[in-house]
Amino acid sequence: MIDTLIASFVTLFVIIDPIGVTPMFVSLTANESAEARRRIAVRGTVIAGVILFAFALGGEPFLRALGIGLPAFRIAGGILLMLLAIDMVMVRHSGMRVTTASEQDESSHRADVSIFPLAIPLIAGPGALTSIVLLMSEAQGDWALQGATLVVLLIVLLIMLVFLLIAAQLVRALGQTGVNVLTRVFGMITAALAVQFVIDGLLQVWPSGP
Repeated sequence: MIDTLIASFVTLFVIIDPIGVTPMFVSLTANESAEARRRIAVRGTVIAGVILFAFALGGEPFLRALGIGLPAFRIAGGILLMLLAIDMVMVRHSGMRVTTASEQDESSHRADVSIFPLAIPLIAGPGALTSIVLLMSEAQGDWALQGATLVVLLIVLLIMLVFLLIAAQLVRALGQTGVNVLTRVFGMITAALAVQFVIDGLLQVWPSGP
């Protein structure tokens, strides 16, 4: 179980990516007071947590209701994560993990950015939602492991909150180059996770090979 939980922690930490979200949070809250930034950080993390926990607990039944099997979702999730990994390695922006140009324009006119774009899509983005559903499905039937996976998710969210609360200091310490280097490293790990998701999905479809 320990190995599984470590793998779950690495997966969620890399995909939720507190280090990558922190500079964007600093940019979004540049004109806010320290107290306002703290409120936005707490509210955004809590809202993202509610969404992620909802997907963790109800994602698989929802897929079954739509007639979508887990192998198909694993393969689709792997492809989605690979696109995210490419963005991370190339350090380019897309609507996968960050906001698009039109969304940035909308967020700049919002008084409160805690729900959009902080909670969605910066913290609870497509990659994070996909990953938590798949991690919970892997622990299906093992209530202890599923509960431990939820605890791991909570730990990652708490780390995210800490990063947001010390965002300005962290960005100054790492610098843009340091942030980009770490993002590329996380991108390589995400690419490997994406390939593994696809392999696992294909093995479920063709246990003995195509």
